[in-house]
Amino acid sequence: MRARLLCLTGVGLLAVAGCGDGGEEAPPDQVRVPPVVQVPAASAGGACQLLDYSTIEETTGVRFDVSAASQHSTTQTCQVRSEAAAHPDLLLSVTTTKANVETFTEEMAPSGSTSVGGLGKAAYRLTRAPAKGHGAAVEIGWLTGEGRMLSLRYTLAADGDRATADAFAEKLVTMAKRLDVDRL
Repeated sequence: MRARLLCLTGVGLLAVAGCGDGGEEAPPDQVRVPPVVQVPAASAGGACQLLDYSTIEETTGVRFDVSAASQHSTTQTCQVRSEAAAHPDLLLSVTTTKANVETFTEEMAPSGSTSVGGLGKAAYRLTRAPAKGHGAAVEIGWLTGEGRMLSLRYTLAADGDRATADAFAEKLVTMAKRLDVDRL
């Protein structure tokens, strides 16, 4: 009985040793790494359906590769950023509204903002100072002809100052103009 067990154990070891392609295993530096597949920003759903990584990069010069969507009441949001760092980031929010131009400019545009021409029925621009954990931010908000209020906010990395955010504002206005929100 003992001889039979040893024989079966030996056969089992030979069978395990013989597995594979008949050659030696590849050294760790030659192991194939699966390709990284970038999922489109729109795959997060919600307001992310309006964003595309390549369009963002073409318009702003900043590359993002991660998106997340959220919804609260009548507001949909989408945040895009780099997987490697929390900032810079870009946040898009879309809210249904019954506001008219007067209500938007008097009550919804933040204090200290300036008017932006050629965007929606009414639009504003606001630069915010750096805060703990991130740099300055620039926000563009506008009222569409389809009863929606949108805003794009770009927040810089921790070392980003207000002057850099101000310089970035035109890129964000250009991106806002590229969004075809009336088809939502």
